Amino acid sequence: MARIVAQQVTAQLTRGPDQQHAHRRNYRSCIVALLALALSSCALSPPGGESRSYVNPVLERDFPDPAVLRDPDGWFYAYATQGLSGGKPINIQVARSRDLVSWEHLGDALPRKPDWAATKQDFWAPHVIHDSARGRYVMYYSAEPDDAKGKCLAVATSTSPSGPFADQGAPLLCGDGIENIDPMAFDDPRTGKRLLYWGSGRKPIRVRELAPDRLGFRPGSAAVELLYPDPQQRYRSLIEGAWIAFRDDTYYLFFSGDRCCTHEVRYAVMVARAATAFGPFERLDGAILESNESWPAPGHNSIATDAAGNDWIVYHAFRGNARVMMLDRIIYDGGWPRVAGGRPSTTRQAAPDTGR
Repeated sequence: MARIVAQQVTAQLTRGPDQQHAHRRNYRSCIVALLALALSSCALSPPGGESRSYVNPVLERDFPDPAVLRDPDGWFYAYATQGLSGGKPINIQVARSRDLVSWEHLGDALPRKPDWAATKQDFWAPHVIHDSARGRYVMYYSAEPDDAKGKCLAVATSTSPSGPFADQGAPLLCGDGIENIDPMAFDDPRTGKRLLYWGSGRKPIRVRELAPDRLGFRPGSAAVELLYPDPQQRYRSLIEGAWIAFRDDTYYLFFSGDRCCTHEVRYAVMVARAATAFGPFERLDGAILESNESWPAPGHNSIATDAAGNDWIVYHAFRGNARVMMLDRIIYDGGWPRVAGGRPSTTRQAAPDTGR
């Protein structure tokens, strides 16, 4: 398009005096069009390749349960439930981005299955935290052991945010069903405690303190039940996908429910808040993000903060049979986080601030 407009401008400049007078108005129109196109290009693709605007989805592939880590190296890393690449399984997916908009899929962060789950293919909902004191990254995820049908919480480590991660050799906690899934690690900025949140399977969302090395629970600690399913409330007969964000001295617990993946999906994001990491949590009535005609079953989110301090909700929603990665701005209103319109955005949006 720019080339065509430039050719038109050149043609105007090479006309004779009479022709120039006759076509002066068209010439001005061409100049305006060229300038508008240049400004548009700058807005969408500034130096460095970062985006100034975007349209959902931000990652057009099956990438369920995205959990975002902002690393000291300047990159955002996102981790997701197992997937396929070239028809071959990926145990734990990982992607990276400079701006939360343009993502590069990096492959498998857990290329070797743990010995205790070597014969199965059930690797769900990872979360990675940076342990700066030990110079490593710790991944929490869920898997199904070879000798049982219930899901287990598991731990793996790596010296790189993209992996490869290596499992620690034994599950952290197992159950009879899917109650021990969707882990999220959180360092409490007030107490310094290392915490792990998790839960699903029509059981409560729980939190428990981790040991200093993050590879197990602190001896003598006990799980605390924070939020309970409520079959009388929409989206709450099953709750899962816990994510904690700390802002303005308040702990916000995001969670999702209640049917993510069947042929009759009914899934949304909700939120509760508390003055401490252990609650008690007050729930906001209703959902802050639910389906629209374009994007069914949005949920299982993480929260990322840009260079300007704005929070963004990163989540999945269905396109066909794939759960693609989505992005929308969080606005805090009346002490609660909100998403504009309460639905996934479908038009072009201003991109996160990269500080560049």
